[in-house]
Amino acid sequence: MGEWPVVDAWMPGARCLRAQTDGGTLRGGAPRVVWQALGADPRLISATSAAERLVQQGRPPHLVWNPLSGDIVQLIPVVRAACSLGAPEGLDCWTSTPKAAPANRQGRLCAQVGVLAWAWEPFTDGPMHGAEALLSWLASWGVPSRWPAGRPAPFTHAQTAARSCAQWALGGHFGASQVPGWNAVGPGAIDIGLLSAPATAPCVPINGSRSSRPVHAVHVGRPDAHAGRSDAHAGRSEALTHTLRMALTDMLGPELDADRAPAPGRLERQRA
Repeated sequence: MGEWPVVDAWMPGARCLRAQTDGGTLRGGAPRVVWQALGADPRLISATSAAERLVQQGRPPHLVWNPLSGDIVQLIPVVRAACSLGAPEGLDCWTSTPKAAPANRQGRLCAQVGVLAWAWEPFTDGPMHGAEALLSWLASWGVPSRWPAGRPAPFTHAQTAARSCAQWALGGHFGASQVPGWNAVGPGAIDIGLLSAPATAPCVPINGSRSSRPVHAVHVGRPDAHAGRSDAHAGRSEALTHTLRMALTDMLGPELDADRAPAPGRLERQRA
């Protein structure tokens, strides 16, 4: 019948530096990713140092990425909300009580990526080591590759840039300056074409501890090489497929069926 990819809540290959607190339970909706410039030089500050500082300041994102070295540190499992949206944008901005925006918990997935870069110097203009693995992992969670709000505004215009709730509700990729309710100015005028990955099949999340082994696919209902497979065997395979599909619906919402339903015209052609 096909294959269902299985993915962990922790990105394979990323260093785990778990924050003591997170943003709580996600409230559901379209999945999205937010890209934020941390206002730091990737030549001088490591992803680990930046992650430790953000944890101390009480505003950890899910991931901290150094595009120059390719190092990625994950602080919060992607199935939980992070805390960076609405908080001070720069790495050196300290506050005793960070203000977390409601956007942190919006979406069945709201992955927040803090990039060691400057808002006035788009990080897509330089090396982006590790970008392919990062984008592939995000896509495996069903995040669309689209940018509903288009290219983020340049640093000099980002303060007054539009922040559309309607576009935000569509899900996909966003710059911090496009998040409703946040006056962020990063990540600047990045090249969104370099941060788009082909959509992949939705995954079945697993909530166990992070595994150091590669993520494998689960094969369900693979055609039997023997033509004489019993009816009982076929029935068990069909039941297992149904069970996995129900799990997908519970995690990804009712739009799973809507996305996979054939268009009316196509259905009529098939019947003909």
